[in-house]
Amino acid sequence: MTATLTRSALRIGPYEVDPPVVLAPMAGITNVAFRRLCREYGAGLYVCEMITSRALVERHPKTLEMVTFDADESPRSMQLYGVDPATMRDAVKMIVDDDLADHVDMNFGCPVPKVTRKGGGSALPYKRNLFREIVSAAVGAAEPAGIPVTVKFRIGIDDEHLTYLDAGRIAEAEGAKAVALHGRTAAQRYSGTADWSAIARLKEAVTSIPVLGNGDIFSADDALRMMAETGCDGVVVGRGCLGRPWLFRDLQAAFAGEPVPQGPNLGEVARVLRRHAELLADHMGADKGLRDLRKHMPQYMRGFPVGSDLRRALGTVSGFGELDDLLGSLDPTVPFPDEAEGPRGRQGSAGKVVLPEGWLEDPDDASVPFAAEIDSSGG
Repeated sequence: MTATLTRSALRIGPYEVDPPVVLAPMAGITNVAFRRLCREYGAGLYVCEMITSRALVERHPKTLEMVTFDADESPRSMQLYGVDPATMRDAVKMIVDDDLADHVDMNFGCPVPKVTRKGGGSALPYKRNLFREIVSAAVGAAEPAGIPVTVKFRIGIDDEHLTYLDAGRIAEAEGAKAVALHGRTAAQRYSGTADWSAIARLKEAVTSIPVLGNGDIFSADDALRMMAETGCDGVVVGRGCLGRPWLFRDLQAAFAGEPVPQGPNLGEVARVLRRHAELLADHMGADKGLRDLRKHMPQYMRGFPVGSDLRRALGTVSGFGELDDLLGSLDPTVPFPDEAEGPRGRQGSAGKVVLPEGWLEDPDDASVPFAAEIDSSGG
């Protein structure tokens, strides 16, 4: 049975987000095709893939291609990654001047080694003054245009270096319109269990702007439980919607106090998968779109009694005729399996965070790490 919850509307700057649900940016996943597919199931805030500030300022062709929104996508939400206040200011100014987005979310949560070894992502909030300068630069460039800036981060680098309370207070003081906390450290990556109690503590510390919770939301009931247990103002959904865009339908129903629909049978999943293929083809062409679809196949088929040969064929599909034949061979009456519930997507194991040499020596050092800006997006 799904829990019920009394709540006030979530506002991020001028935008009301109802239900209070945000699609987390995921590299290689949350392109315009996937966002449209999810939006067809329910309202919320849908954030594009992470964009690096330097690549945007330098007008990198791949980056500009990633900054694509549907004509009816509103607000247009872009996540920026950066480690240099000056570059971040220039990137946000470009967003304003070129009318590229209506909302900017800043990434200080990425645990990927190629990012943290340069002092970026979830490593950066440890440098409190540098973090403050980056947030201030983005807000200063966005505020005159009325574009809200939000900030996402993790609990800290590891259990010995927690940063989330300072990060939340700094972001609030510098004019961010909301903060979001993934309840894991960088060292945890996506392993183990998210610490929702940290979200509750952040909510107690940050009182004038919304606090959003992220981590281990794989069902509508998870979202309602997180809000009830932590007092957070909204939820950020990442891996839980992989191969399961109808999760946003479930969330919309749950937040409206309505019964959550049963999971789709295999015939409906095949229809959704086919729709995803069409949207990818519209966005990047049929060949590239179907290649991109392959990585989604295991998530769509998860838990269903689909043989290994058919799974392998779906994972190498290269044409729409072939895709239709494969989907047509599925038994459409198979109900949604219990095995498809629960955690999905990458989990992996915890590990030591790769950091720049001497990174932990002085948390007040505001100098920009040498060669810290990565030159491509999607990290």
